[in-house]
Amino acid sequence: MTTTVTAGGTGVAQTLIDSVNGTASTKAKSVTNEAQDRFLKLLTTQLKNQDPLNPMDNAQMTSQLAQISTVDGIEKLNATLQKLLSSTVDAEAMQAAALVGRQVMVAGSGLKLTGSGAVGGMELAAAADQVVLTIKDPNGLPIRTIELGDLDAGVHTFAWDGKTDSGAEAAHGSYSMALTAKRGTEKVDISPLELAGVVSVNRSSQGVTLDLGPLGLATMGNVKQIF
Repeated sequence: MTTTVTAGGTGVAQTLIDSVNGTASTKAKSVTNEAQDRFLKLLTTQLKNQDPLNPMDNAQMTSQLAQISTVDGIEKLNATLQKLLSSTVDAEAMQAAALVGRQVMVAGSGLKLTGSGAVGGMELAAAADQVVLTIKDPNGLPIRTIELGDLDAGVHTFAWDGKTDSGAEAAHGSYSMALTAKRGTEKVDISPLELAGVVSVNRSSQGVTLDLGPLGLATMGNVKQIF
């Protein structure tokens, strides 16, 4: 159910929100208090009806009291963790909002060629002494091969001037890339990274996501580099 409140009903809306929050808080406290009351009544009844010749020992009583204290402590800890989680999500949303209009590197093999060239990236799992970039046209045919040399582990970027192996100017548009990396004769894991613009920020029950337009949604954890 969706509730719409007009500008003139702000006070009523706030009262309703406060009332709901207050009710939820009261219910949570009521459940905890009821559990404690039931436990104490059972313990008191047990003490009243215990065998005088075989009374409950102190260790047993202490153990039962510790159990109810543990339950109460866990509930308070959960409430604190929920507040911390909410604060973390708020902070992440604020950080993500600052990225709107900027460009980021995320996993992807696309290249967008414009009048100023194209920019892409890669992430190396380990250092490599032979890194080769192959740029392909929309049909998947290689048009340019670039030797990037040796690179350390981590994220790296590259720029393509738009020229093919023959020296001709490639048409502006969408291209793709393939990367290979070796250290000596051993293959090194390498992942292509694509440049994308942040259009907007979305916040849902799953957390904060970035709208990258044609590339879809990405989390802050998916972002490898920010420009």
